[in-house]
Amino acid sequence: MALRLFRTTGYSTLLMPGEARVRPHPARLVLWASLWLALASNVGVWRLLLQRSDDWRNAVASVLLIGGASGAVLSLLGWRRTIKPALTLALIAGFLVADGLWSRQLPIAALWQGPPRTWMPDWASFLRWQGLALGLVLAVIPIVAVWNAQVRRLSGPAQLRSNLWGAALAGALFFAGALLAH
Repeated sequence: MALRLFRTTGYSTLLMPGEARVRPHPARLVLWASLWLALASNVGVWRLLLQRSDDWRNAVASVLLIGGASGAVLSLLGWRRTIKPALTLALIAGFLVADGLWSRQLPIAALWQGPPRTWMPDWASFLRWQGLALGLVLAVIPIVAVWNAQVRRLSGPAQLRSNLWGAALAGALFFAGALLAH
């Protein structure tokens, strides 16, 4: 006779991790991607840390602007079917802009002053080892992590509420960055 204590009483679900505890909330992916784009893919922060620039105000403003803008857009696209492709495109765009600003020695203020074609790197820069290493660190590794992450499923109204709150908070960060940039 088999002992069925755990199956009949329901205690087996307490001992095993459930879907709600294992899978992260979609807003967490948006938060980490926005932080990655605002800090790791931000040339102004690199130059400030390497002491090639002492313009901390533009660096902080760029962190707030990039983080707020990417957070707002990614929050609105944070649905189960659109979050991973949107994060992939954002990470690739962040790498391309960072490589373009770094390889052309452009200031971070060029992001909100010039046409986008000046931000893009030369295609020959992808053949040098710095461009390949930068692409691996800023785009490929985070994209692999995003596609391997399992996202928690939320009901439609809960997902909409989460997306709108995330976009509102990110918009407030963007507005603070815009005030600091001027």
